[in-house]
Amino acid sequence: MILDEQQTAARTWFEQLRDLICAEFEAIEREAGSDARFDYLDWDRADPSGEPGGGGVRGVMKGRVFEKVGVNVSTVGGTFEGDFARTIHGAGEDPRFFATGISLVAHMANPHVPAVHMNTRFLATTKRWFGGGADLNPPLPIAEDTDDFHATLERACDRHDAGYYPRFKRWADEYFYIPHRGVHRGVGGIFYDHLEGEFAADLAFTQDVGRAFLDVYPRIVRRRMHLPFTDADVAQQREWRGRYAEFNLVYDRGTLFGLKTGGNVDAILMSLPPVATWG
Repeated sequence: MILDEQQTAARTWFEQLRDLICAEFEAIEREAGSDARFDYLDWDRADPSGEPGGGGVRGVMKGRVFEKVGVNVSTVGGTFEGDFARTIHGAGEDPRFFATGISLVAHMANPHVPAVHMNTRFLATTKRWFGGGADLNPPLPIAEDTDDFHATLERACDRHDAGYYPRFKRWADEYFYIPHRGVHRGVGGIFYDHLEGEFAADLAFTQDVGRAFLDVYPRIVRRRMHLPFTDADVAQQREWRGRYAEFNLVYDRGTLFGLKTGGNVDAILMSLPPVATWG
């Protein structure tokens, strides 16, 4: 698969961000006395057209602090099949596509450390755009952590457009909602899609979202990872993990996109928690 200059720039950034995040998460494990490291698995995608469809790298770590964390980078291309093309921005006229991005989900051993999701991506059909965001999912919410997470994302947004944070926060509140439960899956963050202005500016914003995540989430982890917890805390954590799984299997766009485009199933479903309960 031959990439143009914009596609190469986006892919390169997502791979760089992956390396920075994984190094920081491994450093946290070492601080906790663990030698856990990420295991990486390369995967290739076969496009239904028979042409090479790209692939990616699935990274997973199971440690003392991170019960299960997955960091995936994929770069794929090809042709959307059937009616699915009409559901994708700009693909109704031409089903050919390119997509590259990073996707991260962390489920934590200590219930006081919030789970987290972060994803940023660049897609090209007949249109080109960035999307993504990050949201915090604490089973036991702590206002200091919620405020820190949102304030850090807000500063990143404000460096580019004063309207971004309120708009993208509202979008996250609407998107990360479980209608059949009548609850949000966490305490929110930001979510954006179809950001298709000037490429360099939109890439710079997407990079700042990644850097903001790398700044704030390890800080929250270190703040909470040594707190004592009870069996009741673990029970609450597992209940909320169940709701997280419900959202990702029923409503999440990224899960659907990955499955519909022939992505690596283990990478797509790495967001599911290691242990969860339903009442």
